[in-house]
Amino acid sequence: MANRYYSYNRGMLPLGCRHCVKGEKLVLFVTGKCPRRCYFCPVSDKKSGQDLMFANERVAKSEDDVLLEAALMNAKGAGITGGDPLMKMERTVSLIKILKRKYTKKFHIHLYTSLNLASGDALKRLYDAGLDEIRFHLDLDSDRLWGRILTARKFPWHTGVEIPLIPGKERETRAAVDFIHDKADFLNLNELEVADNRMSRLLGMGFATKDRLSYAVKGSLELGLRLMDYAKKKGYRIRVHLCTAKLKDAVQLSRRIKRESKGARRKFDIVDREGILTRGALYLKELAPGFDYRKKLESTDKGKFLAKLRPKLGIIKERLELKDSEVHLDEAKPRILLSSRNAKKYKKEFFRLGLIPAVVKEFPTADQLEVEVEFL
Repeated sequence: MANRYYSYNRGMLPLGCRHCVKGEKLVLFVTGKCPRRCYFCPVSDKKSGQDLMFANERVAKSEDDVLLEAALMNAKGAGITGGDPLMKMERTVSLIKILKRKYTKKFHIHLYTSLNLASGDALKRLYDAGLDEIRFHLDLDSDRLWGRILTARKFPWHTGVEIPLIPGKERETRAAVDFIHDKADFLNLNELEVADNRMSRLLGMGFATKDRLSYAVKGSLELGLRLMDYAKKKGYRIRVHLCTAKLKDAVQLSRRIKRESKGARRKFDIVDREGILTRGALYLKELAPGFDYRKKLESTDKGKFLAKLRPKLGIIKERLELKDSEVHLDEAKPRILLSSRNAKKYKKEFFRLGLIPAVVKEFPTADQLEVEVEFL
């Protein structure tokens, strides 16, 4: 039977997973560079192959951006991913040390990597930096590098294996389970999902989603349940966790959003039970939400629009006698934020200033993704 997180487990969940299901883990994307090109890769086109760093949805241009995001969500740990974090070893090691120094040894850090770069020297550097848990992605089509897992066992951290549940690869996945059952502390079986990117070729290979509302691949979950039963019948003592698509969306992401709302909300924001923020927003006509809004934000010269908004912000404060805590210049979008109540109350004044007032509902994440925009 499914557990309360909509996943399945045999034995206790790995510690990294226990933090994840509470929404306590910072997702630290270190780089989009990777030595492999998997046909099921979920990394977006924006990140894939690019040397970019993200802390949750925040573009991280420095270590300070990572620490800011960790503070906003009151993170209790971090999951380091990519690409392959070992492609940028200096950066990865530095980030582990910084997070441990800032939040003490109790801050739990796990890392995902392939076996391609898992040399003894690389693993020692990760362990010495303070990494608590390492998770290897095995290549199901070749066991050439599988033996490198034994090198990881030389260090007193938790060693795990992550396997995507690919329908049609049951024989190969069973072989992987046979190999690692006494060489790893835990096994995570991940329900396969179709990604909206160029790297994922699942749909072109004949795979299908299980229904019109899900990205999960048909037959993937059932394969995972059979493999759990297989491990049980073989008498393998390794802990197994079948991580479902529903867990990622309905539990992990949802709970992280709620945590972030507590740190990201402003005094005038209204926060609902799901962590969504309701606020007033004042836009310049040239940069109001609409068709291709996200692309426009990425390509625009934000400094030019901020130069137009700053004097208007001063006028609003003076004319409407609003306190600094009641109005805010959002440099990321760019726009002026205030309470939804004041956006409605003074909308005529905002129109006279050449601004477009709206009430918006959006995520508390760094990208402030819009759920709903109501122009006034």
